[in-house]
Amino acid sequence: MSAVGSLTRHRLFWPVVALGVLLLACVLKSHTFLDIAVRDGHLYGGPIDILRRSSVLLLVALGMTLVIATRGIDLSVGAVMAIAGAVALSQIAASDNPGSLAVVGSAVGSAVLVCLLIGVFNGFLVSVVGIQPIIATLVLMTAGRGIAMLITGGQITTVTSAPFKTIATGYWLGLPVAALIAGFFFLAMALITRRTALGVLIESVGINPVASRLAGVRARTIVWTVYVLCAFFACVAGLIRTSDIMAADANNAGLFIELDAILAVVIGGTSLAGGKFSLVGTLVGVLVITTLTFSVTILGIPANAVSLFKALVVILVCLLQSPVVRHKLRARRRQTAPAPVEVPA
Repeated sequence: MSAVGSLTRHRLFWPVVALGVLLLACVLKSHTFLDIAVRDGHLYGGPIDILRRSSVLLLVALGMTLVIATRGIDLSVGAVMAIAGAVALSQIAASDNPGSLAVVGSAVGSAVLVCLLIGVFNGFLVSVVGIQPIIATLVLMTAGRGIAMLITGGQITTVTSAPFKTIATGYWLGLPVAALIAGFFFLAMALITRRTALGVLIESVGINPVASRLAGVRARTIVWTVYVLCAFFACVAGLIRTSDIMAADANNAGLFIELDAILAVVIGGTSLAGGKFSLVGTLVGVLVITTLTFSVTILGIPANAVSLFKALVVILVCLLQSPVVRHKLRARRRQTAPAPVEVPA
């Protein structure tokens, strides 16, 4: 019984349960939902679609996790995605040979460079100037889409480029390239944060930045670094999203994705107050949100009730994770437990 109790007290127990319930609901509605088939050497099926569609949100949530762990927040990730797509597609469209691998590589490199500079700017405002993270990143959240529109001339830029389209729709070793890209960066950050001192330094800055600085930790550098990483991951996510539709839409690219990323981080058990973080928990949160979006379509929920349905599921999961709610549930179970019967001697 103690093993069951410790399992239910784990911070990922209820998110995993919610994910299982959503998958079960999809299977009950569509019995072939979890079937995986091989066509032309590529894997297809519900689980593969979830992995592919989770890639963009996972990348954004990965950077958001690191920022939140330092007591910060980054509201500009959606705008950074729009800027990344605008820079890359504008450069490809201006080329005489948009199908050239060199042109695509140069465009991707330019987008990454621009987004890294944005991350440096955000980190400077937060760590050096001392502006509150929500205000500092709100600047680019509002101005970033204007920058993207200036880059594209206020138009939706479209191109035809097979190498660039491969980023989102291509396959390698039977798996979607987008999922492989997201998986690579997830594993890389998991190893870096848990096998090196970076993870401990990020958590120490989030728990108590003053004490960390007095202990010799370069808190300013750590905070600056996580904002640069967050912008980089948002850039990669923006390139994948732009590659999926082969168009740079400054108004809609990455719109409100920062909210889903924050939700994924919170569902995964990372506190908005900073400190300890869990990349595995973030992955579970991303899968919950993506599967929830799939289940809405499969279950036939009306389009005007989608947002309400998602909100109810997220609120339920967060409530079950709440320490106060879990404490009250444990106290109620102890009250309803039968009293031991004493056997007379």
